[in-house]
This record gives sequence, C-alpha cells and structure tokens, in this order.
Amino acid sequence: MNGATFFLAVNFIIAISFSLVFAVVSTRSRSRSAALWFAAGFAIASLSAICELLVAYTALTRFWAIGAFATVLGGMILLRIGIGDLYGRKSNLPFAICFLITCTILDVLIYNLPRGTVLHAFSYQTPFALVVLASAFAVLSSARRLAIDRALGGLLLVTGLHFFGKAGMAVLAGAGTTARDYIHTNYALISQSSTAVLMVAVGLTLLSVLVLEIMADERSNSEQDALSGLANRRGFENGVKAAISMAPNVRHAVIICDLDHFKAINDTYGHHGGDLVIRAFGELLKTSATKTTVVGRIGGEEFGVFMPNTTIETALIFAQALRAGTMGIRISALPPSFTVTASFGVAELAAGGELADAMRNADAALYEAKRTGRNCVKQAHPGFPPSGSIRVVK
Repeated sequence: MNGATFFLAVNFIIAISFSLVFAVVSTRSRSRSAALWFAAGFAIASLSAICELLVAYTALTRFWAIGAFATVLGGMILLRIGIGDLYGRKSNLPFAICFLITCTILDVLIYNLPRGTVLHAFSYQTPFALVVLASAFAVLSSARRLAIDRALGGLLLVTGLHFFGKAGMAVLAGAGTTARDYIHTNYALISQSSTAVLMVAVGLTLLSVLVLEIMADERSNSEQDALSGLANRRGFENGVKAAISMAPNVRHAVIICDLDHFKAINDTYGHHGGDLVIRAFGELLKTSATKTTVVGRIGGEEFGVFMPNTTIETALIFAQALRAGTMGIRISALPPSFTVTASFGVAELAAGGELADAMRNADAALYEAKRTGRNCVKQAHPGFPPSGSIRVVK
C-alpha cells in the first residue's frame, strides 16, 4: 500500500465516522435536518475513496474515475445544503441537482484531455471550489456572529481556495498520464493528505457548531420554568446578573409579585386550575415586559421582575399596570366570576448596590402588601426595612 492509497483509506474511515456522528447528533439537535444533510454528505463523499481505488485496480477506469468526481461533488453539495439550512441561507435543490449533473457531464467531456494541463486541472477542480466557496459565503453572510461561526466561514473559504491550489499543483507537479496513474503520483499523496486534514477540520467545526447549539438548548431548558414559560429562579438570577453587568453604574428596579389566595384556588379548582392561573399570569408578564426586562417564576406562585436602568417611579407604574392586568385575566376553563389578583413589592437597586438587598427589600414590601389586604403595590424605600419605610401605592 503506497501513501496515496493509505490516505484514501483514512479519508474513507474519517468520512464514514463523521457521517455516523452527525446522524447521532441529529437526534438531539434543534438543527436536525442540517445534521442529517451533513451525515448524508459525508456518507456520499466517502464513496469517492472506494472509487479512486477501483480506478487503479479494475478495468473500468473511466467509469470509476467519473464516479469519484461525482461522489465528492455530490457530498459537498449536500454539505452546502445542510450549511444553508443551518445558517438561514437555503439552497435551491433543483438547481443543486442540475449543477451536479452539468459538472459530471463536464467531467466526462474533459476526461480524454491531457492530464496536468491548465484546462483539465482547473475544469476538474473549479466545481469543488465553487460549492465550498458558496458554503463559506452562506456562513459569513448570515446573522450568526459567534466565534465558531466565523471560524467555520474562514475554514470553508480556505478550503474552497485550496482547490484552485490543487489545480495549480497538478499543472506544475503532474497528476499522472492517465487516471489509473494518479494514485501512484506524489500529487495524489499531497492531494489526499490535504483533503484529509481539511475534511477533519470542517467536520469537527460543523460538529462543534451543532454541539454548542445542543449545550445552549440544554442550558436554556435548565433555566426555564416549563409551566409558566418564564425563567425559573436560576434563570432569573443569571439573567439579572447579566443585565447588571451590562449597566453596572445605573439604578435598576426589582418587583416581586405573588398571586393572592393561590392555595384556595388549588383547593377549589384543583391543581389543574392552579396551573392555568400560573400559565395565564406568566403570559401576562411575558407580553407586558420589554425586551430588556428579566422576568421569572421564582417560587410556587411567586414571580420576579427586574427592570434594568429603570427608576422606581417607572417600576411602580409598571407594577400597577400588572395589577390591573391580573384582575382582567379570564380563563375559559374556570367560572366567569373567577377573578385573579396579585400583590406586588417594589424596590430600587441603586448603582453599585447589592442585588440581594434589593430582593430582600422587595420581598419585605410584598409581605407587607399581603399582610395589609393583598391586591396592591407597595414600595420599599432606601434603607428599608426600618419602621415607616413602606409606602402603599393606591
């Protein structure tokens, strides 16, 4: 076994391995269709290694040589479709099929041209370069701007340009007199080894993109309350910390709200009724909050609202609007006479202040709202909780 044959075998194993891995990843990824396109692309491309070996060691040289070209190009086109699916740059499938057929016919037409000439070398390599460069464009022009996305785009750009480099090398170093001779040339060794390196790099980077997506989804799920659709306590706290880190030197506002008489709701209408109320209140919070507001369910029937770069006066107005909105909640599965109310405690987080202190102040104000009749908003003043520092907002 010479060096080129060895790399053909390595390329086959690598491609099949990636195909299997992407198929497995597709079962967990939100970009399932993209992962399946990648799996199919690597599976089809792996057949080119077999075709190249059959070119050298069987009598059907022309057939297998064209098969090697078509399988590599077909695999790259499938990868391009998957990348377009992943990055919001959809491919035109009929056009892709026509492109594959046209380029395969072109390969048939140039087959008898002298190998190693400029016309043959660039005609052979240009379709590969165009497909990979189209993939690079799809990534680099997308709205996704993570470092891994930029790395993938750059890697695809280099890979696409490298096919033109391979064409130039074929002209300078020679690619054998016939297709059968190719596998025994130094050019074949360099070509297959460079392909192996780039195939691994592209495959690992694509895999990294999908794995990072899965990790982000798992993190999001672990920080989300399934019933209300809001952040859970962990997600709320992480969201608040992130919001504060973006604006550490301004004042913020914290609102803690609690559904009134929630135990009685569960006792009267069952836990299903209670769940409906929590879901409806969560929807009210979600639709009322701005994009920068952090909202979460931080306890059974207790919710938190963090309003970055917001004055206490604005937070009080927002809390009053929520109180009114809560009274307007109507749930079809519950009697028309059923009314939901909630109590609210509002506190300010001064620039450089401690979040824990603001949360305690808001919680104490909420407790006072519950103690003095519920269905109202109370404000905790700076220095809370000394006596007299709670103000009832009518």
